[in-house]
Amino acid sequence: MTGRIVSPDRYRRMPWKNGGGETIEIAIFPSNADLDTFAWRISTAIVGSDGPFSMFRGVDRTLSILSGNGISLSVGDDERMLDQDTAPFSFPADVPAVARLIDGPITDLNVMTRRAGWRHKVRRCRMRAGEALTLDPTARWTVVFCQNGAIEADDGTSPSLLTSNATLLIEDDAHGWALRATEPTKAFVIEIDRTDR
Repeated sequence: MTGRIVSPDRYRRMPWKNGGGETIEIAIFPSNADLDTFAWRISTAIVGSDGPFSMFRGVDRTLSILSGNGISLSVGDDERMLDQDTAPFSFPADVPAVARLIDGPITDLNVMTRRAGWRHKVRRCRMRAGEALTLDPTARWTVVFCQNGAIEADDGTSPSLLTSNATLLIEDDAHGWALRATEPTKAFVIEIDRTDR
């Protein structure tokens, strides 16, 4: 069981694949992968204008709105309205997707996994002070992104505090982790698994 907290100053800024903006890479696996070779990748981005999303062949994607008034997202023939209250929306990243801003820029959270070998689930959590966060002990990777607030993360040896915009990466086994909000908190739990498990 291994886990580590990654602070926002360790995230990597890079241009969108289609050149239309900038993304902040929170985590990628393998650590030396690029946009063409990752098994999974988690990032945030500011969308400041209407336009197409970058396409990733053989990749599944989940999009969540972190801030702003939301977007209308068209994926193929499917159109969805997404905002800070809607559930994370999953779709194939190799199908054309076009976003239209509802009223001003938004910030989003992107989770992507390579379809040949990996899958993921994303859960949006709004927590009261003192509320515990339950993790799936069977997930290959569990990633907790603290959007705002604070979470005490205890692996049974040394408690740490997960603060706004920081990320907890847990590999292989989350059974030993106890997570509790120390104040009202918004967080995302991302579970990533091999498809052959």
